[in-house]
Amino acid sequence: MATKHYQYYPQEENIPQVLAYGFRPFLLILPWYIALNIVLWSLTFSGVISFSLIDNLLQWHIYELLFGVGMGGILAFMLTALPEMYPGVVPIVNKKLLYIVIAWGAGRIGFWFIDIIGVTVVALLNLGLFVWLLSWVFKPVLLDPLQRSASVGYTLIAIFILQTLFFASELNIIALDSISLLYASISTFMILILLLLRRINMEIINERMEIDQQDDVFKARPYRYNLAIFCVILFAVVEFFYPSNSVLTWLGLACGAAILGIINDYNLEYESILFKPYTLYLSSILVCMALGYAFLGINTLFEWSYQSHFRHFITIGAFGLTFFMVMVIVAYVHTGRPIESNAWIALGVILLLSATLLRVAVIFFQEYYFTFIGLSSALFALAFILYFFKTKDFFLQERFDGIKG
Repeated sequence: MATKHYQYYPQEENIPQVLAYGFRPFLLILPWYIALNIVLWSLTFSGVISFSLIDNLLQWHIYELLFGVGMGGILAFMLTALPEMYPGVVPIVNKKLLYIVIAWGAGRIGFWFIDIIGVTVVALLNLGLFVWLLSWVFKPVLLDPLQRSASVGYTLIAIFILQTLFFASELNIIALDSISLLYASISTFMILILLLLRRINMEIINERMEIDQQDDVFKARPYRYNLAIFCVILFAVVEFFYPSNSVLTWLGLACGAAILGIINDYNLEYESILFKPYTLYLSSILVCMALGYAFLGINTLFEWSYQSHFRHFITIGAFGLTFFMVMVIVAYVHTGRPIESNAWIALGVILLLSATLLRVAVIFFQEYYFTFIGLSSALFALAFILYFFKTKDFFLQERFDGIKG
């Protein structure tokens, strides 16, 4: 699949390698931007430093990790996947790619200075880039006769609508709670992750089985993913409109059960892959997501006040692990390297899982509240810094197999 773009690759001279394909600049920048965001939030929240640029720090924290980091990841993924999945889509490289990176960066700087330059300007910076992305995605994805990835396109539209509503609420155009919109956006990103995981699982698990000479075929069953997505949609809708409704208990538990059910795909007829490295890495995303929704449901049942803590199973756990694993996979597969299982990848996953557990553990160890939050943030940031130093040369050099891009 990685070679399908070759005949459509732009015939330009002197393309810097860092701008030779869509994932390259973003996967060099994102590890540091993720680390900066999480560490700055931790230091500010703990009172170690004062961050006076933004009044609503919680809102900034959630928005930037979702729509800041998330948009960077979406751009890297779509700029890479579309030319390879849909022959005829010309890869965006060189100066055009640089302009997209600059536009994304302008949106990030804009949100950091939102109280100075105003919500309207920041909205235009961020929504404008999203409009461009949707216009580029529309024809190959949504008008595809086979509708192979139409669900991804519709989910991107839903994310764009929620982001638009967020800015509209900040401008007092609509009377909706901004934080509630961000919580709904988290669930929408989870839906996007489930859609992408199905495709990633199919490609990566089968490639690893081929490398390991295992004689079986892994299939990601659509009905399992569809059930999980349906449950997450129901949970998000009820949580947004009726955040205290007791039905969230059962919807949260249903989400957890449905998401865990996806792991049954790893039970193959002839081969045992459940405890293979990449199976463990990818299934850990599902486990964290399932725990997040299940505990949000339990929180409602017992009327606890730990909702924000349990949600970190989803944000630090599922969201963080997805970013890390997709970035690892892209670093190998899309630079022409065989997918490998190295000790540093396992360490990165362990760091992120530890960060997740520490962040949730503050519920039970209130005396270590800020210590655990600080350690959690440090481990989270360290995983992505480790990624940068282990893969940076991949993005600055030509593809290992000599193919353009």
